[in-house]
Amino acid sequence: MEHTWFMRKRHFFLFVAAAAVLHAGAANETAARLGKAVTVLSRMTESEHAIPVAKLASADCIAVIPGFKKGAAVVGVGYGRGFISCRNGNGWSTPGAITLETGSLGVQVGGEEIDIVILSLDKEKRSKLLSERFTVGSDASAAWGNGKSAHEDPNTQILFYGHTKGAFAGFGLDGATLKSDDSSKKALYGKTLTNGQIVAEEATPAVARSFVAKLDGVVSR
Repeated sequence: MEHTWFMRKRHFFLFVAAAAVLHAGAANETAARLGKAVTVLSRMTESEHAIPVAKLASADCIAVIPGFKKGAAVVGVGYGRGFISCRNGNGWSTPGAITLETGSLGVQVGGEEIDIVILSLDKEKRSKLLSERFTVGSDASAAWGNGKSAHEDPNTQILFYGHTKGAFAGFGLDGATLKSDDSSKKALYGKTLTNGQIVAEEATPAVARSFVAKLDGVVSR
């Protein structure tokens, strides 16, 4: 009986230790992704072909997906993880965490990774955008901001901007989904929260301050 109790206690502590290691790993990975997101914001707002300042100023929410990848296992599938922040008073909120998934990449020229910045221009879409699942096309009209047609269409509610090391031709947006990234949120805030709760209520953790500061800087120019 004593031996069984000892073994159970030993297994419990091993489980706790393993969970702590996994959490630390997730936290480090999330912090690294936040750093990449800051770099993407710098590159895509300060370069020669930067996102227009007027569009940044019109955005209610901004999402950044660094290193969106073309799937290797299933041809045509794309996947990326990133962060989303929305206007909060005079500044930008602490970031929620999201994934971007596509069923078909369509035309993609250049490297296998695409850095993506998403601008949501319609405040009425915020609650849906921050929900567990948001489907581009059915939940809101979207277009690639890299092309002139998107800026000429007053009905476009979401703009995608992409950048690769090589040439970039975009991919089909209809059916692409933004989903809540629960593991990254847990790594950032240490508890289970919705993106809506994070954007409205949570204080910015130290690891995410550079991301929010970058948004404040590039959007207020």
